[in-house]
Amino acid sequence: MTTKMRSEIAEQPAALRATLDALLPRVDEVKGLAGGTRQLVFIARGTSDNAAVYGRYLIEAHAGRMSSLAAPSIATTYKRKLDLSGVLAVALSQSGKTEEIVDTLAWAKDCGAATVAITNGGEESPLAQAADLALCTLAGEEKAVPATKTYTTQLAALAVLALGLDADVNADDLQRVPDAVERLIAEPGDLDAVVDGLAEVSGVVVSGRGMAFSTALETALKLKEACYLHAMGLSYADLLHGPIAVVDERTPALLVAAGEGPTLQGTVALARRVTGAGASAFGVGGGDELAAASTAALNGPELPEWVAPMGLIIPGQLVTEALARRRGIDPDSPRGLNKVTQTD
Repeated sequence: MTTKMRSEIAEQPAALRATLDALLPRVDEVKGLAGGTRQLVFIARGTSDNAAVYGRYLIEAHAGRMSSLAAPSIATTYKRKLDLSGVLAVALSQSGKTEEIVDTLAWAKDCGAATVAITNGGEESPLAQAADLALCTLAGEEKAVPATKTYTTQLAALAVLALGLDADVNADDLQRVPDAVERLIAEPGDLDAVVDGLAEVSGVVVSGRGMAFSTALETALKLKEACYLHAMGLSYADLLHGPIAVVDERTPALLVAAGEGPTLQGTVALARRVTGAGASAFGVGGGDELAAASTAALNGPELPEWVAPMGLIIPGQLVTEALARRRGIDPDSPRGLNKVTQTD
């Protein structure tokens, strides 16, 4: 059986190409809007919030601007007005219809922020209409409840945003992403071994750091919503501060890293510590070094660290889809979930 989720995973290279073709020519528009700002705040929930974590690390590490994640309840529940002059508020919603996110972006504008929307909902969506500038992704309709192509295209839009903020990166790296994703879908690595290792457990720790932290959070979310696992997404720095105690022979670790960058060695060391304690460590990315330290390994993209998260999530998506089917769950329609979630 080919699920909608599996089909949409396969559509990601085309979705990324279309999105980058549409958004890269708009870098100067971002520059124009952001010129009078000094810091960013990201407004999102769920999968979009995980994308925003990537945006935060990317902007702070490569564009040198302080960034934070908004608490929408300040706007919608506490109704507290803040001074957001000099702030670029970036709201992310795949549908562009989540009322809380639309309302929070409107609140940010009323508080003095310049506003950007990142959405797959199109220029006519409520979120795009509320923003000064809308960066609309071109993932096409997504029918499976777990987000796949709408997530990766959000990351692409955030990368374009970073270019508009004069990030110290090579824009040409973005053109390599769709092909790298295509290769990962075709050759994910030890997929069966990882699915076997997760098939009978009730919990898993998913960990990464820096640019890969967003991937750890998003992979954990996918395993929760589509496989009903107690999946905990953590920075490995936080994991080492205590929660590593839960990792044992019944609770494996899924460890995520780009093939280069300052967090790779820490991830390799964590894999060795996990396996040394008798637990399973499943590597995602990290090149040959992480694979050698792991019980089984999934391939990562051959991409620089700043764009690697667009590829690093692919193995997690494939594991989620295959594991859900192994556990007798329809990954397209997990219990208790809808495609658009409204929150107060």
